[in-house]
Amino acid sequence: MNVERRIYDLGLPHRAVTVYCYLCDRSNKKGECFPSAKTIAQDLSLSRRTVFRALHELLEKGLIEKQPRLRNNGGSSSNLYRLTNVPKEVNDNV
Repeated sequence: MNVERRIYDLGLPHRAVTVYCYLCDRSNKKGECFPSAKTIAQDLSLSRRTVFRALHELLEKGLIEKQPRLRNNGGSSSNLYRLTNVPKEVNDNV
């Protein structure tokens, strides 16, 4: 069973699973991507607040890491999201 498939076995709310799958789809070979919350919300037809809740849930479960990004002029840009492995305690026999 691949790592992305096991996301369904963690008991996460559907918003978190949806956002996780979105990040997987947008990530590069290193498992990194940097869509803004606004872009995620628009692409998934969710509110920005729902996206923020989902990202928080994914961070709490250790499924993603978040790193702030800055522009050359010092202003903020979208965060860098790095996918991590799904926790080992998930049953592989599903």
